[in-house]
Amino acid sequence: MSESEPINEFKKGLAALLSGQSRSAVPHLQKAFEHDAGNPFYVSYYGLALARTREDCARATWLCQAALRMKRDQPDLYVNLAEVYRRDGAPEDALWTLYSGLQFTRWDSRLVRALERMGVRRQPVLSFLDRKNFLNRQLGKLRHRLRGQTGVSALESLREARR
Repeated sequence: MSESEPINEFKKGLAALLSGQSRSAVPHLQKAFEHDAGNPFYVSYYGLALARTREDCARATWLCQAALRMKRDQPDLYVNLAEVYRRDGAPEDALWTLYSGLQFTRWDSRLVRALERMGVRRQPVLSFLDRKNFLNRQLGKLRHRLRGQTGVSALESLREARR
């Protein structure tokens, strides 16, 4: 295999993965992975493709975790592992992965968007009442409308609270 062939296989696999054709992505990403198992992107995206096809979720998780151990500061690797966890029925692990990735990637926007897609919820307005209480629901809707006008997302408010 020439030096550029694993890169071409990776590009073909990534294109197939992005277009929703996970089954056709697996052989391309597997070839790239087999050629260079030390490349965290090849490892992670191969794991993601396996998870999307539901071929081997345990191996997919292991691969994405291994890729993350290789390169902690790459947001894509956190997003891939979180998706694998979510597909495997472990949403808490997916959230934990994304939150822990924030500290290693300096709050990268890809992680913030992934958390928002997962539906991060704010604290109830009145913490002494249940989330489903009428007052909390109405005040929460009002807060949502007001924050929407100012353009502040749930994660930005979390970032402010962290300071």
